[in-house]
Amino acid sequence: MSTMARIAVTVGVTTVFTAASTLSAAARTPEPKTPREFVALNSVDPTIIQEMRYVSAHNFIGERIDGYRQPVCILTRPAAEALHRAQRRLVRQGYSLKVYDCYRPQRAVDHFVRWAKDLSDERRKAEFYPRVDKSRLFEDGYIAEKSGHSRGSTMDLTIVPLPAVPAPPPRPGQESVPCYAPQAQRYPDNSVDMGTGFDCFDTLSHTDDPRVQGEQRAHRMLLKTALAAEGFVNLPEEWWHFTHKPELFPDTYFDFPVARRSVSGHRP
Repeated sequence: MSTMARIAVTVGVTTVFTAASTLSAAARTPEPKTPREFVALNSVDPTIIQEMRYVSAHNFIGERIDGYRQPVCILTRPAAEALHRAQRRLVRQGYSLKVYDCYRPQRAVDHFVRWAKDLSDERRKAEFYPRVDKSRLFEDGYIAEKSGHSRGSTMDLTIVPLPAVPAPPPRPGQESVPCYAPQAQRYPDNSVDMGTGFDCFDTLSHTDDPRVQGEQRAHRMLLKTALAAEGFVNLPEEWWHFTHKPELFPDTYFDFPVARRSVSGHRP
């Protein structure tokens, strides 16, 4: 073998080795650390119902969302403790809280953004945003590059009458029923009737929308009042969205995964 041939082989091997090493190093990159101030909600209050929507495919995208590995609600300790106090208040009135989403990693928000930019993907439009053109999701504020959920003190939730019974399985075609349809027609949920389903991209989801009256409005006010008494602030555009104030991490957006191991050993 000539000298030139030996050099070529050596260079080729070196290139392959370098690429393999890079991939191996990437595979070994540890997950972001979870601050000790984060806890699993069920370690603070196991009675609060959890239906973590982004672990499943029943959401506005139609698939499990990046970063959601297990159906566990993770929050900062003060937010979890405040939810526990609100739960005690509501249980005395015959209701339980139910969370749909809690801490949300930045990678999940990035997933939302990628989906929103892909105007061809409208798998779940019929249910979640039937009256909104997908090209307007950013402009109308339904999708953003950052989310308060990633700071750990924001959650999406509703109330369920006690004794809680499981929601019936969906009937064929219910995934195409608009999220603002009458409760008996839309995708089943064991919560009280709030006038729309969770994550309904529609102005009817505005907490104080004047078109929502009667029992539906009373349910929204019950949830808002119970949480406000414990320091939660509602996002006016979403009846289900609340943030505990003051936030423990008001300027930090975390990216550790939603998994039990993320908060393993974190005591309430």
